[in-house]
Amino acid sequence: MTESYVIIGDGIAGSSAAETLRDEAQDADITVITDEGEALYNRILIKEFAKGKLPEMPVSIHEPEWYEERDIDLRLNTLITDIDTDAHRLRTHEDDTIEYDKLLVATGGTPTELPVENSEAEGVHHFWTFQDAREIREDAGAADTGVVVGAGLLGIDLAAICGEQDVDANYLMRGDCWWRYALSTEGAEILHEAMRERGVEPVFQSGVDRFETDDDGHVTAAIDPNGDRYDADFVGVAIGLNYNTEILQGTDVAVDDGVLVDEYMQTNVDDVFAAGDLTRYHDTILGERAQNGSWDSAKAQGTIAAKNMLAPESEAFRFVSSYSITHFDFPFLSFGHPTIGDDECERKYSETEWRRLAFKNGRLVGGVLIGDLSPQSAYKKLMKEERVVADQKEALLKQSVDLDDLAPAQEQ
Repeated sequence: MTESYVIIGDGIAGSSAAETLRDEAQDADITVITDEGEALYNRILIKEFAKGKLPEMPVSIHEPEWYEERDIDLRLNTLITDIDTDAHRLRTHEDDTIEYDKLLVATGGTPTELPVENSEAEGVHHFWTFQDAREIREDAGAADTGVVVGAGLLGIDLAAICGEQDVDANYLMRGDCWWRYALSTEGAEILHEAMRERGVEPVFQSGVDRFETDDDGHVTAAIDPNGDRYDADFVGVAIGLNYNTEILQGTDVAVDDGVLVDEYMQTNVDDVFAAGDLTRYHDTILGERAQNGSWDSAKAQGTIAAKNMLAPESEAFRFVSSYSITHFDFPFLSFGHPTIGDDECERKYSETEWRRLAFKNGRLVGGVLIGDLSPQSAYKKLMKEERVVADQKEALLKQSVDLDDLAPAQEQ
């Protein structure tokens, strides 16, 4: 009998799963369901679009014709209202029934709103979908003053958009530097200075207590917990994601700040898999659960999930992700899990070159590279090998990293 595979979510995780399923199971029935009104687009490039540097065309990855050519049933603007894992059946908002043999949940997340007064005012934006990017591009292009909230990898995208759109902006951060869990103040200052050069001022030990609005309900200012007021007719907020797990309510699928899966992307319920941002997966390198929202990780997870949907436990997810920022004149890249660990080392090589490595139980678990990204391959190799290298920091921090300079693994 023909196997039926249903994928909820058409981000890169869901799309890569659909493509893998079609490549390896030519006769299978494949259905992709998304509540968005457009097919897969490049979430990496939408920030360049929002900055005004790209037209819409290069941002789209798959047009509906791509799915038709591969005999994949794409259902846009479709909400799943019920999942019956015992009967292997879904129900949509239009009361349609869809049956499956194997199900993949790749629904991602929804930006977290600030729990403060007027956080839903006109002019306050979250940045996640292509439609978000369109609205941000339009509003930022018309704005004179702005505020950005959220000192992480998504927040800096909003700061860069303000810089490119000539918005005089303040970047309100709760700590003493940008991405304080992964960077020291020395490393972060390289980013701070790059922001200032583009008209975005980092404001430390700050945040938002409330927003002020005009009589039309449009944001006019942010008031921080210190009582300081910052004019803003454009606001960008990026303080995290709420993972879209509500779709699994009423099922036995285990959920804990994300969907729990093993190294095969399999949930605790037979024939139900998950991939992408919302997964808390068993990381075979760390030996513990991890979560990763990078594009390359989500794509790899989708591919692995599809392979295991076709042949159970055929291939484990073993991957070192990376995330790059292209907003400035120097490159920036994080890899692995730079915000965890019990040991670290760092070094500054120039005004635009810096490096930090994080270790756990003596093993390299992640890091941040600013300026020179060439060592990333060596570091990722060490992570995959699970070698104990924390006692060799000097060799690891050499400007040019040569793994031959390290003591052999068996001698440690």
